[in-house]
Amino acid sequence: MDLLIEPLQFAFFRNALLAAVLVGALCGLMGVFIVLRGMSYIGHGLAHAAFGGAVAGYLLKLNFHLAAAAGALLAVVLVDRVSDGRRLRADAAIGIVTTALFALGAALASAGGRFGRSVEAALFGNILGVTASDLTLIAAVALLCLVAVFICYRQIFFLIFDEEAAAVFGIARRRVRWILAATTALTVVASMNLVGVTMIAATLVIPAASLRMLSDSYHRIVLLAPPLGAAIGVLGLFLSYALDAAPGATIVLVGAAVFALCWGLRHFRDRYHFHAHAHRHGGVVHVHPHSHQGEHAHDHAEAGHAAPGHDHPRDPP
Repeated sequence: MDLLIEPLQFAFFRNALLAAVLVGALCGLMGVFIVLRGMSYIGHGLAHAAFGGAVAGYLLKLNFHLAAAAGALLAVVLVDRVSDGRRLRADAAIGIVTTALFALGAALASAGGRFGRSVEAALFGNILGVTASDLTLIAAVALLCLVAVFICYRQIFFLIFDEEAAAVFGIARRRVRWILAATTALTVVASMNLVGVTMIAATLVIPAASLRMLSDSYHRIVLLAPPLGAAIGVLGLFLSYALDAAPGATIVLVGAAVFALCWGLRHFRDRYHFHAHAHRHGGVVHVHPHSHQGEHAHDHAEAGHAAPGHDHPRDPP
């Protein structure tokens, strides 16, 4: 209990804890659409582009977050212009554009002769240095993303699973893609000081990818990914305090452990095919699992389950 109570005595840890909850939930929500659209690389790419903007802004004495957002949004525009879906796909454009912007940031930083503290935080993360203004920014971005997802929820659903149907129903696919890209870029900017450019992609992808191992329900994943992301952030932060380890790295490692657990459960379930079968004996219904590894463990007729009044539905409710 001391490890849970002791760090809460410090204001910087309480700020970091609130930031971990907000960023974990925000990344969990936006990561669902990234994972289900098969664009997990976009988070990594936009983080690199935001780093380039942040370095340029630092050297020009501009606001750090505005400069980082400008870099990320510039990448979104350039990727949209460069990729045409035929000769050059979006993933190739993302790799070229965002890496170039990251290289520009690295070149400017080296030419400047030093890295500022804010730039180092953007690259490696500094969740324990979160300020009240950082929390305000994260909360504002989280609210904006939540509103955007709520308004465009149906359109996003169609865009992810059936773009042709989206066109038939008159959904402005390009506009929805822009909204997703812009909100993802803002999520990256709000998160980069906490977990660092090098680990934002994992923070975005892990909650949704973990739930995808256990569920095929889009709506369930959307609902569960934010609390899972928040829980990973909180657990990682407490664990980093206990181990005296880097908070950003510890949060990502906790997330990786959660994903490994979900992957193992999915593998176990798929290998042994556990299903619940319902049986009715007179007016009493009971359910028991069957393992479908190889053959059934017993034959229903030989076991006496074919008696009169015994209904054995093939597909239980």
